[in-house]
Amino acid sequence: MASALHGSGRPGPTSRFLLDDGRLATIRSAAEGRRVIEAMLAAMVAARFSSRDQIAAELALEEAIANALKHGNRGNLDKRVTVCVSVAADRVIAEVEDEGDGFDPQSVPDPRLPADVEREGGRGLLLMRRYMSWVRYNQRGNRVTLCKHRSN
Repeated sequence: MASALHGSGRPGPTSRFLLDDGRLATIRSAAEGRRVIEAMLAAMVAARFSSRDQIAAELALEEAIANALKHGNRGNLDKRVTVCVSVAADRVIAEVEDEGDGFDPQSVPDPRLPADVEREGGRGLLLMRRYMSWVRYNQRGNRVTLCKHRSN
């Protein structure tokens, strides 16, 4: 990601992070993803979100990016992950899309169940669902949208 991230410059209470040339952020590594996360956190601080909300959004977005890179794109550096984050006065919405085949999130075992507690996988999805207000996937299963409503 050679370009810098910045807000869209649109009037109003929403910040949307784009690259200098107006494209959505595309990343190929966790380090590049971290830049998007830092930009989101800066906008959340400016919008006066609580530290609790900031930590929740940070952990969930970090997990979504890691899943997209590792599981979606299977570590293939030729594939990209597209990330869009919008910070408004009352919520943060992040969308992460990989170039992989997708998956069925309902088929991932619940790691809290006794039969699945020793199995690998599912903890990241559980974390995202726990910390965010809602989590949705597209039909193909290669794009996740995370929403965090401002806490009272």
